[in-house]
Amino acid sequence: MSLLDNNFLKFVTDLPFILQTDEFPNSSMAPQNLTWVTEFVLMGVSDRPELQVPLFFVFLAIYGLTVAGNLGIITLTTVDSRLQTPMYFFLRHLALINLGNSTVIAPKMLTNFLVQKKTTLYYECATQMGGFLFFIVAEVCMLAVMAYDRYVAICNPLLYMVVVSRQVCVILVAFVYAYSLSTTIVVSSCVFSLSYCSSNVINHFYCDTVPLLALSCSDTYLTETTIFVSAASDLLLSIIIVVASYFNIVLSILRMRSAEGRKKAFSTCASHLMAVTVFYGTLLYMYLQPKTGLSLDSDKMASVFYTLVIPMLNPMIYSLRNKDVKAALMRFLSNPTKAFKLK
Repeated sequence: MSLLDNNFLKFVTDLPFILQTDEFPNSSMAPQNLTWVTEFVLMGVSDRPELQVPLFFVFLAIYGLTVAGNLGIITLTTVDSRLQTPMYFFLRHLALINLGNSTVIAPKMLTNFLVQKKTTLYYECATQMGGFLFFIVAEVCMLAVMAYDRYVAICNPLLYMVVVSRQVCVILVAFVYAYSLSTTIVVSSCVFSLSYCSSNVINHFYCDTVPLLALSCSDTYLTETTIFVSAASDLLLSIIIVVASYFNIVLSILRMRSAEGRKKAFSTCASHLMAVTVFYGTLLYMYLQPKTGLSLDSDKMASVFYTLVIPMLNPMIYSLRNKDVKAALMRFLSNPTKAFKLK
């Protein structure tokens, strides 16, 4: 065989690799180390083998309580004729968001506790991250909407059913979901338009933006800026609405002459205030902590809290401190056929 034939054969053999490396013209990596990532490996909550089974049962219990609690809230606020008010309409959607947030994360997480190969396909990872972003942004917005609802209920009780009418409730919830979807599309498009090469091990128990960006071999400045601006604006606007609402609520309560009236007014917003404090406290801890080498591990612990623990706690917070919900539950347990009337 001639020298020309040998060179041609070598060119044909190396052609797929040449085409692959052309996809990353700006990469500083050596060509021999460059591969296209088609799947990711999730490290999980812990990489210690002896903890996998115990952690599986712990998080299975958490997810089971989350599903039971949120489905209970959704059912009660949907079919109980005495819980057809704006407050319970928003609470129903908060429970739906909490259930969705946990369901996007927990099944894959629980599966990875029991398998050796903790992989997730590229588009499966993109879908999980998109679902997580949708529900977490929706929760941030819904808590702000619920704060406004409590402000109107306490500060303008006579106009409550007019200001927060059924039509207004539907519009507010539709806005929350539409805004969450648009944010999800923008952020997900930015993250998954980047190139991922060689390393595919995600230091997390689900596909999140920060550990994914750490794996990219592209310039991530624009994507990081987009994520930061989006998260900061969402969080800041939501906190402003919540703080302004509760500032006016506190002033209104202090102006009440009756101690019984003040107690009743406070009890109507205590559950929401507790849920807001826990949720925003976790998010602020995550975003305001110094970015050290241990930040990804601490982010995982914070993520466990707001993706799995808070969705489990919210139904308990709203049920244990809410007489109407407890009464509806007792009516259901005592006589399910007569306690509920579909509207």
